Parts: sequence; structure tokens; C-alpha cells
Amino acid sequence: MLIYLRILKESLFFAINALKNNKLRTFLSLLGVTIGIFSIIAILAAVDSLKKEIEGSLSSLDTSTMIVMRFSFSPTDIPQWKREQFPDVSYDEYQHLKRSLPQTAAATYTLNVKSEPVTYGGKQVQGVEIGAVTSEYYFIEALQLQEGRFFNEAESNSGAPVVVLGNEVAENLFGNPEAAMGNKVRLYGRKFAVIGVLEKEGNSMFSQSKDGAIFLPVNVTRRIYGDNNKQTFPQIILKPEDDVDHAAYIAQVEQSLRLYRGLKPDQVNNFFVNQLKGLTDFIDNITGQMNLFGLIISGFSLLVGGFGIANIMFVSVKERTNLIGIQKSLGAKNKFILLQFLFEAVILSIFGGLIGIFLVWIITLILSQFTGDFQFVLSFTNIMIGISVSGAIGLISGIIPAISASKLDPVEAIRTGM
Repeated sequence: MLIYLRILKESLFFAINALKNNKLRTFLSLLGVTIGIFSIIAILAAVDSLKKEIEGSLSSLDTSTMIVMRFSFSPTDIPQWKREQFPDVSYDEYQHLKRSLPQTAAATYTLNVKSEPVTYGGKQVQGVEIGAVTSEYYFIEALQLQEGRFFNEAESNSGAPVVVLGNEVAENLFGNPEAAMGNKVRLYGRKFAVIGVLEKEGNSMFSQSKDGAIFLPVNVTRRIYGDNNKQTFPQIILKPEDDVDHAAYIAQVEQSLRLYRGLKPDQVNNFFVNQLKGLTDFIDNITGQMNLFGLIISGFSLLVGGFGIANIMFVSVKERTNLIGIQKSLGAKNKFILLQFLFEAVILSIFGGLIGIFLVWIITLILSQFTGDFQFVLSFTNIMIGISVSGAIGLISGIIPAISASKLDPVEAIRTGM
């Protein structure tokens, strides 16, 4: 064990000397490793950060949640021209599914309508996102209220003129969420009583923050837009009970809706039951492909870096031929010489990799200052991957020069070096 520590110490000494005495040559040789490791770690960090942000954006919805609509979250074999002919899900179908699926924990019907200005007194907030939903949306999305309450089933069914404000909307109109309670805001040319204010969420790159939104009963917007408006993109969101088999539940949803729509056995479903778990799996697949593509591109930089390390090690062997001969004449074994140069190659390569990792870390800190709530993550796992890959590159690149050094004849080595 002591001899390996001694070899490591001497290799570190020789590596540091190589950096000091041949700065330009060493810089050019390590540049490829630095760029390669920088590329790999930057890609891994970017994809991890992207994945974390997407998962965070979807965290408010349970992955078992299912969305019934005329669009599919994932690729499908049904041609586009046929999908474009699919009818939207209706409010009546929502009520039918709610009645016919006893294992449903919660179900809601939503409409995606355009943003509208909301006014109170002399103040107005432009471009407010309108959440037209039924009452059980509150439980499915796990909304958090700072003040008041969400509208109940009776208010939802009757289309009562009540509204729940996002935190930012409440602050812009009333100065603070507490002052909003009991007042009435104007929307769609009519007045709505404020019955609740949501807690502040903050911005997200991949999901619409509810801070700038308001929620009102879906039957209010149904009266305004109608049930056959293709611009509203209606959805039925279902949350099955915890102990339900999802595949069997989806089959029940499909069978129930097929019967309601009168589809024949030979006809395909003219709707899609999208499961959020399928969406997260699809995201995992996409990010995995992004990682793979990035690693292949970065591999070319590492290949150049490997040749650079091999080049500097061949030069190092050439310069130290005389010293190798002296070491062998004093009893140094081939194994000692081999490990000495291998350790040096690995140390040089890891040094280049650490520079690349350091650059990624600096860039993540800078970018995080300009991207709001989106945070770039440089995980410990990615750091260890970078160090391991750079060490492997050094090992592979240094093996041939190390073998050639270990096989030198001591007499010829001393004579050549003189």
C-alpha cells in the first residue's frame, strides 16, 4: 500500500511540474478534456434542471390523475385528420362519468378560455388567466387558500357569480389579499363576489402560475362561450381512489364514454384518456434521449482530449527517458514505472475535468440569477460522473505511453537520455 501512495505522490509531483514547465503545451493538451467534461456536465445539469422544473410544475397534480379530452399527450397511431374530427368532451359527459364511476375520488370539468381584464373601482388588471372549473378542481389541484374558501358544488352547478382570486391579482386590485374579501370585481361586464384568495405560488417556466389567475364556476363561462366552441378545449379530469387498478379504471372510463357516445365495437375511441403518469414517462423518455444525444456530441470532444493526454504523456516519456533508465538501474520494476505514468495521466486528465466542472458551476450560478424561480442544478452525482469520466479518459489515454515507458531497456534509456 505504501508503494502505491509513493507512486501517487511522485506522479502528482511530476504532473504539477509538467503544468509549471510546459504551460502552453499542457493547456492545449488538457483543453480537449476540459471542453469534453464541460459539455457532458453542462448537458446533464441542464437536462436534470429541466426535468426537475417540469416535475415540480406537475407536482400539484397526482400522477394517477387522468384527463379525458380530444387530444393525446403522447404519440398515437390515429392519423391527424381523424383526430381533428373528434368531438370535445361535454359537461353532460362529465356528469355521466361522475355518476357511472363509483371508484372516482374526484372529478372536474374545465374550460380553457382566453384571458380577460378584471376591474375593481378605478383599478384594472389586464390579461388575467380565467380558470373556468367545477368545485372539485380544488381537491384535484390541491389548491392552497390564504383567505376565504373555494366555491362549493351548489355554486358550481348554478353558475353563481363568485370568484377566487390569485394572490397577485388580489394584491394589484386591493393592495393585499385580506382587503379583497367581501368585495366585488367586474368581469365579462358583470360583478362577481370575491370569496377566496389563493396563497402565493411564484413563477414557473413550464406551468402557468396561479398568482395571476382567477377561478370561477365553469357554468358561468359555458353560458358565455357555449358548448360547441372549439376554442375552449374542454377537459374532464378524473382522480381515481388510491387502491384502484389504473388499467381497469381506464377501461371503465373508455367503456362508459363509448356507450354514452354510441360508438360501435369496430369504431375506435374518438377521445383520449391521458394519464399524467404517462406524461411523466414520456418526459423521462425525452430527457433520456436528450442526455444520450448530448453525450454522443460531447464524446467527440473527449476523444480529442484523450489524444491530447496521450500526446503529452508520450512527450513526458521522451523527456524523462534518462530518469526512467536510472530508476530501472536502481531496481525499479516495470510495474512501478507503468503505474507512475498511468497515475500522472489520470491526474492530468482529472485536473482538466475539474476545470470543466468548475466552469459549469460558475455558469449555473450566473444563469440562476437571471431565470427567476427556474434553478440550474449541478448535482453531486453529475460531479462524480465528470470526475469518473475524466479519470477514465486519462487511464485509457495514458496506458500506451505508460507501457512503452515500462518496457524501456535501462542501459538504452540512460544512453539515449545523455
